[in-house]
Amino acid sequence: MTQVQPTKAARTTTGRKPHVPALDGLRGAAILGVLLFHTGHLSGGFLGVDLFFALSGYLITDLLLREIEATGGVALVAFWGRRIRRLLPALATMLGGVTVLVWAVGPPDMVRATLSDGPWVQLNLVNWHLLAESAGYWDRFGPARVFEHLWSIAVEEQFYLVWPVLLLVIARGGRRVDRRVAATAGLASAVSLVLMITFAGSADPSRVYTGTDTRAFSLLLGALVATRPVRAVLARTAGRWAGAVSASLVVGIGAAWLLVDGVNSPWLYTGGLFAHSLAAAVLIGLCAQAPHALVAGILARRPLRWLGLISYSLYLWHWPVFVLLSAQHGWIRTAAACAVSIGLAALSKYLVEDPIRFRATWARGRSGVLAFAVLMVGLAVLWQALPAPAPTTIDITKLG
Repeated sequence: MTQVQPTKAARTTTGRKPHVPALDGLRGAAILGVLLFHTGHLSGGFLGVDLFFALSGYLITDLLLREIEATGGVALVAFWGRRIRRLLPALATMLGGVTVLVWAVGPPDMVRATLSDGPWVQLNLVNWHLLAESAGYWDRFGPARVFEHLWSIAVEEQFYLVWPVLLLVIARGGRRVDRRVAATAGLASAVSLVLMITFAGSADPSRVYTGTDTRAFSLLLGALVATRPVRAVLARTAGRWAGAVSASLVVGIGAAWLLVDGVNSPWLYTGGLFAHSLAAAVLIGLCAQAPHALVAGILARRPLRWLGLISYSLYLWHWPVFVLLSAQHGWIRTAAACAVSIGLAALSKYLVEDPIRFRATWARGRSGVLAFAVLMVGLAVLWQALPAPAPTTIDITKLG
């Protein structure tokens, strides 16, 4: 759901290609799968989130390793500042706009849920908040919660907070940074898989599907593929067959998206999601190594790439729009809701995200810190200023 651009220093100190158009196409395919899943037209489209996770893990780790190669360390404050400028403006715009709209026109239960969930979205802990409230992703994913889809954004943000610190510690430990990062990512992903298998078995798999600890392997497998040892292995094993291997992975991933569903495919939580994330991570690595192969060429086509470029804002906006427009009721409503979502995402990218990310000098340095503080306080005030409807009460004395 997020996009990462290499730093200027990184571009000049490594031979790796800074930007791979096919990865934008993969991001576009991922958001398309999610859209179709949330409108009830693709049972396994939720696996697009795993593709997003693997892409984020790959791109962030590649960027951090470039920085370590160039400077010997990681500038954590600068890294987090870039992440805030990239992610927060669009998120805050969506949060404020949707909250006010739901408060004005939504039913009481939706308003109460929105005002309850909003602060946890702001803190990037909404996945744990929803689990604490037993808000099942599969059985109770309904119109009462317009921010429930943001569990995945919370997982990514928690990863962005911890992973760079861990890489900084590894970088200070001496040489062979890539090898030690690869070992760390591989071991941590295995631990995450064990946790998923351990916690699986409940009739409602929401805990293992949305928990950060049990989903970390999707991000970590992407991180693993970004390291030099794994890229070298992919280069040796795939070689001139990279196109054929990529095509096979696309067929396998596509079949999974068509055939599985989140409730009646329990094998997903005992290794299936891990296998899918691994396939996605390898596909990402092959597209980066062989950008002129057939699969990478198809993914680099302009419509899919453009969808990938707006995928973050499209992910933010699509579920509130789908809920408010009842997008699950027929193809006409689906098409209308998708069109509205894409329009809002494009406006967000070109009017909010890109200007602040690339051109707003006030968003950097001390003025940036002040702007961040003002925005966070403003959102906190919003949750408190809008009155929540009183819960429905039942007079039990009149029953019977």
